[in-house]
Amino acid sequence: MAVSNQVHLITYPDSLGGSLAALRQVLGSRFPGLFPGGIHLLPPFPSSGDRGFAPLTYEEIEPAFGTWNDVQGINETAPVMLDLMVNHMSRQSAAAQDFLAVGRRSRYADLFLTPEKVWGGDTPPAADIGKIFLRRGSPFSGYRQGDTGEELQLWTTFGSQHPSEQIDLDWRSPAYRRFMTETLGSLRQRGIRLLRLDAVGYVVKKAGTSCFFVEPEIWEYLAWIRGLADERGMEILPEVHAGPAVQGALAAHGYWVYDFVLPYRVLEALVVGDPLALRRHLAGRTGRQFTMLDCHDGIPVKPDLDGLYDAERVRRVTEVCRERGARFNRVVSASHRDGDGFDVHQINCSYYSALGEDDDACVAARALQVFAPGVPQVYYVGLLAGGNDVAAVRRTGEEREINRHNYSTEEIDANLRRPVVQRLVRLLRLRNGHPAFGGVFRVLPAGASEVRVQWQAPGGTCTLTVDLSSRASVVESAEPGRPVLREKL
Repeated sequence: MAVSNQVHLITYPDSLGGSLAALRQVLGSRFPGLFPGGIHLLPPFPSSGDRGFAPLTYEEIEPAFGTWNDVQGINETAPVMLDLMVNHMSRQSAAAQDFLAVGRRSRYADLFLTPEKVWGGDTPPAADIGKIFLRRGSPFSGYRQGDTGEELQLWTTFGSQHPSEQIDLDWRSPAYRRFMTETLGSLRQRGIRLLRLDAVGYVVKKAGTSCFFVEPEIWEYLAWIRGLADERGMEILPEVHAGPAVQGALAAHGYWVYDFVLPYRVLEALVVGDPLALRRHLAGRTGRQFTMLDCHDGIPVKPDLDGLYDAERVRRVTEVCRERGARFNRVVSASHRDGDGFDVHQINCSYYSALGEDDDACVAARALQVFAPGVPQVYYVGLLAGGNDVAAVRRTGEEREINRHNYSTEEIDANLRRPVVQRLVRLLRLRNGHPAFGGVFRVLPAGASEVRVQWQAPGGTCTLTVDLSSRASVVESAEPGRPVLREKL
């Protein structure tokens, strides 16, 4: 299928009204036609952790959220994108529970990844462990096998619990191939045609490597799963947090990519007041990408911007964010930190709070995103210019919850009355409806504190000027036979 070059929404199933049925009603009544590009529905499946990213099954919808009929109802108005956790599944899933009950006698045993599959033994060399791009203190968790009491060591890339709720899968095993083939077929039968491959960079594990985006094996894996998607008329979006070389290689192989550099570049430009790095970034971008500013995790820094950021400036920006309430997800592996110890992986903060809850800065940032080349995805908290939810962090102990507030319909209505949210909605309607965005993108000459970009097509021209000093955003739009319109956003 063709991916629509219009605005997409990212939301949890229960974050706009409390359920999928409420989400459908909110989209239709509060935001009619605002997200024709699609709805990225963060995992609605039964899950044992990580707010949906530890799936028990893809066959069911979590009953607290609703049913497949609710998902399909949303899909009738805008294409639904779902996450496929290609790297792992829940320890509470039927397959994992069977394996943990009877061990190697389980018919699912080959599905899961043990250290011996990578190193040929249970004890990997310490030097190899030091090379791994760790997302937690150890790449493994120990699980007690039910019938023998033996402790099984399994690979667990993610998870805050010990042992982890997310057990990694062995992509080379026939059991994995069957599982993914059946899962894609089932999702397609339910009308899903857009899939985000969550954590796909961690799928391949190989002795002596970082176990992240391991070449050439990762290309073999991606080609295989893209083949499954192509056969079913589905599009895939690999989610890979990595530097520009990796993103460039993905794009060169014909994959959709994320512009994970843009969120920091926009934030830095508005915090520091210097447009040069953002201008350079925008001038070098291509259209086959998804853009975002904020998401359910955080504002990316390392490794997405490795080799791109100024050390002094990145510390200044992260310190400003800290003063505005941010927490930080840090790089665990010493070998993957900067030489001077800088280790910020992601900034956990609402984008609105990171900008000092400045309405003009918020609108300027979103305008820069939706004018950037690519397909814009807007996170629901950013849509409502939401601030940090410190209470959610205290309640859950999960620092990423700072940017995951659940809005009741009353809260949504109250936020829709705020001028900043009304300005954002008008901006998104401009992005969806103006014919210029199907044309050619240019970065224009600008003043010392400005960013000026333009889209031009036979159907019209649309130019954005953002003054980083005043935070003012001005759009000039023209269509054949109509006067030029100049409007402050």
